[in-house]
Amino acid sequence: MMPSDFLNQEITYLKGVGPQRALILSKELEIKTYKDLIEHYPFRYVDRSKFYKIAELSDSFPYIQVRGTLVSLVIKGEKKKQVMVGKLKDETGILELVWFAGLKYLKEHFQLNQSYIAFGKPSSFNGNISISHPEMELAQGATNTMATTLMPVYSTTEKSKFAKIDSKTLLKLEHTLVAQLPNNLAETLCANIINDENLISRRDALYHIHKPANAEILIKAQERLKFEELFFLQLKILYQRSLTNLKYKGQVYSRVGNYFNQFFKEHLPFPLTNAQKRVIKEIRNDCATGRQMNRLLQGDVGSGKTLVALMSMLISLDNGCQNCMMAPTEILAHQHYQTVKELLKDLPVEVALLTGSIKGKARKQILDSLADGCIHILIGTHAVIEDEVIFKNLGFVVIDEQHRFGVAQRAKLWKKNNLRPHVLVMTATPIPRTLSMTLYGDLDVSVMDELPPGRKPIKTLVRFDKSRLEVFGFIKSQIKIGHQIYIVYPLIAESEKVDLANLEEGYQEIIHHFPEPEFKVSVVHGKMHHADKEREMNRFIKGNTQLMVATSVIEVGVNIPNANVIVIENAERFGLAQLHQLRGRVGRGAEHSFCILMAGNKLSHIAKQRLKAMVESNDGFKLAELDLTLRGPGDMEGTQQSGILNLKLADLAKDQNILIRARAAAIRTLELDPDLSKEENKLMRNHFFETYKIKTVWSAIS
Repeated sequence: MMPSDFLNQEITYLKGVGPQRALILSKELEIKTYKDLIEHYPFRYVDRSKFYKIAELSDSFPYIQVRGTLVSLVIKGEKKKQVMVGKLKDETGILELVWFAGLKYLKEHFQLNQSYIAFGKPSSFNGNISISHPEMELAQGATNTMATTLMPVYSTTEKSKFAKIDSKTLLKLEHTLVAQLPNNLAETLCANIINDENLISRRDALYHIHKPANAEILIKAQERLKFEELFFLQLKILYQRSLTNLKYKGQVYSRVGNYFNQFFKEHLPFPLTNAQKRVIKEIRNDCATGRQMNRLLQGDVGSGKTLVALMSMLISLDNGCQNCMMAPTEILAHQHYQTVKELLKDLPVEVALLTGSIKGKARKQILDSLADGCIHILIGTHAVIEDEVIFKNLGFVVIDEQHRFGVAQRAKLWKKNNLRPHVLVMTATPIPRTLSMTLYGDLDVSVMDELPPGRKPIKTLVRFDKSRLEVFGFIKSQIKIGHQIYIVYPLIAESEKVDLANLEEGYQEIIHHFPEPEFKVSVVHGKMHHADKEREMNRFIKGNTQLMVATSVIEVGVNIPNANVIVIENAERFGLAQLHQLRGRVGRGAEHSFCILMAGNKLSHIAKQRLKAMVESNDGFKLAELDLTLRGPGDMEGTQQSGILNLKLADLAKDQNILIRARAAAIRTLELDPDLSKEENKLMRNHFFETYKIKTVWSAIS
């Protein structure tokens, strides 16, 4: 058998598996081949070289092992409520062992007054330390059966455990498999990368990830396999990006003319920050190349992204092209429309708004003017991608808060011109570097990390329930001097499972403490009808109400300079990125603004870290990095549905350095060999094309 064929064998043929187990492995763990099994990596390791004394155990310990004599074994209770309780004794005390299943077999299997090694997770009940369902092994000869001091632990399912395929079973199967690995197992990386990055061979890495002799070799095995995983992920992103650049041409913007220059010289509302200047230059350079621009613009709340987008559209207009700006909600579309109209009021630029609520003659007039080129900038919601919306010459597209749009929706914009329009994707949610390289690796990324002059930092405070009346007093003082207030709740209605402040109860409390006619309150949440939500939002925007009671639906979009206080209830329940987004609803005027984080009395360590970070920093990029570290990439907004983060071993929060190295290696590889046709890259090319099923997909659509 060729070494390259070894891992493609069906799992049925591995000693210890057979047809019945193979079926369970396939259904429950998606393990069908040797490759699937060997890439079912341990999710942690337990040091089996250390033994604890019973007296030193606590429920804060991870999985541990103790050695002692089994002095008692009793089955208690009746029928389905039976439990078996054992007592393990060493020279420092007695440890309770508890089993809930398989009692008859276990009672016959264990031998009283024999020395055992018990392994499991200590827990506390009624002041006593116990271990539920410990792994038990006779101490005599145990060292001969323990193949390693670092014991891998594998993920399983309840059904697989019921079929007697647990972590221990998988360990035996993995050891059987790695013992058969061919010495000349086919490589996936070329020799240059392995040498340059000081990586061990693929064969050694697969062996030692499952059977590490010590911590040092385990680290080397993990590094090699993580690097490989991240390298091919980046290679896929960059390869498809290069195909996109070759395949799709964009308008060539060869000049900067009167529209841009007149606005810049005569109508700029405030001096551009260095970050804004840098990004505009990057966009100008992109649009002059003849390839379609696909650029992600990350800018913290209030950093001036809309102005950059507008000035980019003016460059497009100077080159004879129309422009489109798409926002996720009607409120945000209206807001952009009003902002752009105000900024361009003294220039001969025709700006139009198109949303789902614009119908009849008004809609037909917009569509006709768009088709004959009279409208220069169209701003709207999903309505702009409908088939009836036809541009004369669409050259530049701005997509705001892009994660609110599906890829297929955005793709409809490409059909509106022969040459693909340049695309600027904007987000006010700072994205950690590793995530942007992965989720948006096919885009050029611009970062705006400066705020325009005159913006005052938002003062953030943590308050607890005992201070609620004091907080209400502060809110009243702000309303008296003409300001507006947001009060945000995590839930709409009371949940039986989670005891949180909720909007319905909160609303009743607010109208009790802020009664009409002196105070007026708007309420907005995600389950309201669209028209009702719009009406309530507009009441607040126009200043007809002083308080907005809402769920986090207000996190993105509305710009109300007069709102200078936001109170976030149960702030410990929100992620850092969401807290920062919510905080960004205030601080948009010239007055000092405040974010008050109302927290419960029992806070986890992570919750305390989040709240502390919010108080200490207004930097969204710093907070995004910390959020990634605290929550992990799987919980970050937008990652679950992306499908791109189904990593088997690497972790973008913990393996940032490996990712940066892997991306650099992928860039070097494609620069030297764009189609991977060189002989030294043959094995790498075969693995890449077979594993990743490379083809031109949605990467062209940012």
